[in-house]
Amino acid sequence: MIVRPVNVTDLPALLALVRQAGPGFTSLPASEERLAHRVRWAQRTFAEQVERADADYLFVLEDDDQQVVGVSALTGAVGLREPWYNYRVGLTVSSSPDLGIQRQIPTLFLNNEMTGQSELCSLFLHPDQRQGNNGRLLSLGRLLFVAEFAHLFGDKLIAELRGSADEQGSSPFWDSLGRHFFKMEFSHADHLSGLGNKSFIAELMPRQPLYTCLLTEQARAVIGKAHPNTEQAMKTLTAEGFAHKGYIDIFDAGPVIEAPISNIRTVRDSQPLVLAIGTPDDDAPVWLIHNRRLENCRITSARARQAGNSLIVDRLTAKRLQLQPGDSVRAVPLLDRQPQAVAA
Repeated sequence: MIVRPVNVTDLPALLALVRQAGPGFTSLPASEERLAHRVRWAQRTFAEQVERADADYLFVLEDDDQQVVGVSALTGAVGLREPWYNYRVGLTVSSSPDLGIQRQIPTLFLNNEMTGQSELCSLFLHPDQRQGNNGRLLSLGRLLFVAEFAHLFGDKLIAELRGSADEQGSSPFWDSLGRHFFKMEFSHADHLSGLGNKSFIAELMPRQPLYTCLLTEQARAVIGKAHPNTEQAMKTLTAEGFAHKGYIDIFDAGPVIEAPISNIRTVRDSQPLVLAIGTPDDDAPVWLIHNRRLENCRITSARARQAGNSLIVDRLTAKRLQLQPGDSVRAVPLLDRQPQAVAA
């Protein structure tokens, strides 16, 4: 398996993947026209023809038969072209000494505090491929790419994970809050936001803090909770140093997790090494390996052995990376028993 930049010939496979992902995968809508536009824009991004505010690094996971079985992405910066809204969950403290009453009420504050940060997004792995290290390669390969090209990204990486919604696209949080201001179904509002049409949020969403005690019990229960399909993605990123610090999605209340780029394990522990060909032992650790190229990026996972400043891999791994002995790679060991990430 390799992670590489998307190209135009991937469009049919990409469309099939997106349709299989089902409702809630709004960052990659099941529209051939929209996907084709995003693929073309991603190619411009990898060719360094766009500014960071517009950068969209779209990757695919490809097997040795050149079949596309997964997709993931990175954006250069959020909120610099269109407003980027989240709720921050805080506390409002009220007290009456005469009555002997003090209340600490969780409160939602609308904010743009993530503006300018880079985002991990659009992660989906075909169900038939959810084994071995495929999920980790698809998710963490992006982090190794950031380690190599840190100048293309912000100081922090964020991931806005899908929140609670049923198979019909109904969200308890939306039904209790957003519906009153937008007068539309959750799936439609989320779809518009995924298409980049976020101006309606500023036009219709109340700017005042909102007390969670006014929401339904079902809505309060899902604040900051990830959808079951994205729980593994959250665990994978948490193991890398990401944390939930109170920010949530304004539509479904899914958690927004974050980490300073310099503190992310894959970024911090990765190192440039010289590629060498050999036969790693069967008990050699699995490494995540990047060929250090931008437009012709190739990332894979394989058993490897470090010897000084060299990384010894087998010939198939070198072939997957499109490298020769003596070429430079950026690599980091994969964590043992780290959970798979298959959707976000």
